[in-house]
Amino acid sequence: MTGIQTASLGDLTRLFCKIGLISFGGPAGQIALMHDEIVDKHKWVPEEEYLQALNLCHLLPGPEAQQLAAWIGWRLHGTLGGLIAGLLFVLPGALVMLGLSALYVLAWQVSWLAGMFLGIKAAVLAIVAQALIRIAGRALNTGTKQAIALAAFVLLFLFNAPFPLVILGAGVIGAWLAKSNPDSLKLKPAAPSGAPHKPILPHILKTIAIWGSIWAAPMVLIYTTLGPGHVLWDVGAFFSQLAVVTFGGAYAVLAYMAQEAVNGFAWLNAGEMADGLGLAETTPGPLILVTQFVGFLAGFRTPAPFDAWTAGILAATLTTWVTFAPCFLWIFALAPAMDRLRSLTWLQGSLSTITAAVVGVIANLSLWFALHVLFREVGELHFGPARIYWPEWSSFDWRTALIGVGAAVLLFRFKLNIIKMLAVAAVAGMLVSVLP
Repeated sequence: MTGIQTASLGDLTRLFCKIGLISFGGPAGQIALMHDEIVDKHKWVPEEEYLQALNLCHLLPGPEAQQLAAWIGWRLHGTLGGLIAGLLFVLPGALVMLGLSALYVLAWQVSWLAGMFLGIKAAVLAIVAQALIRIAGRALNTGTKQAIALAAFVLLFLFNAPFPLVILGAGVIGAWLAKSNPDSLKLKPAAPSGAPHKPILPHILKTIAIWGSIWAAPMVLIYTTLGPGHVLWDVGAFFSQLAVVTFGGAYAVLAYMAQEAVNGFAWLNAGEMADGLGLAETTPGPLILVTQFVGFLAGFRTPAPFDAWTAGILAATLTTWVTFAPCFLWIFALAPAMDRLRSLTWLQGSLSTITAAVVGVIANLSLWFALHVLFREVGELHFGPARIYWPEWSSFDWRTALIGVGAAVLLFRFKLNIIKMLAVAAVAGMLVSVLP
């Protein structure tokens, strides 16, 4: 591309203020929005370089759209630019999500708000199903990938296998297949590295040390003041772990997060988790901001020695910190080595099979959500090491099912925008909530 323009720091700041406020539509829409602004309209970054950076972000754990925003800022104005772009991409949505979390707590005492969230919860079933179909259509283009997706689903849904191990196993299989049978993954030939042969390891280690310290700082403060038994420590430790295994986008990790937050820590129930996802769909910024909702409820419900509102805000802020600080670590450490990473065939293979496994992960999430949203009571049947969720059929919620079907029709048949569909579902929830 010719005619590349120069962006001042003020130009970059103003543009990402705008992007942070209008970046609805999930990662696909957000990436397209930044491409339109950065590459097409302002011509600040060449097309090829933008796509190379996008490929790098797909290789990294965490929300790829936010990492791409940080990379754009880094590319134009170094570390300061990366901080400005990355933070402005997240902060508007984080503030909105914090407000919605507070509103959600108030809804426990307000019947019409409770009805609104019933509608949103039902609509989430259609949204997750759409994500499953879209990602499966793109990712499962070989029999090998389909088998990996099925294996991931079975391991998670029937055997409750640890999510990080499923992702790690898929990555190892992909690295091996990339060398032994690349045709089974339909890998594209690796692009030769155009990076200069200069040492990159010292830069990576220095960046990891600096940003690792920033990432860990609030956890050190919590450990020394409140101790490892406090809910803030549990929240920070859990979401820090989550930050390093979130390959494949937010939906990939939602099942693991939901099941641990619901069944492991008991911070919220499955219906509330679905509500949180619905709220996250209505805010600008990364979908992974749903973690802030989970953190808020965890702190609000176990506040000591703070009051409930203070604890909720502290836990939500901590969750956002430990979720997004690693994104800056990955980008600032690895962006200079972008060309070399893209030339590694084994890494392409790992990413390919991880993406396939993510389809199985999302299928697990879809079925788990459907059971817990459509039925008020869900038990478990055990057959040796296998476990099957079994709903109490008399607890079927016909109102939720009716709204869910309507939301699916609006989304799949009429291609209605997600935010508009959620608004319709919320109104429907308020209407049916007054029925006996």
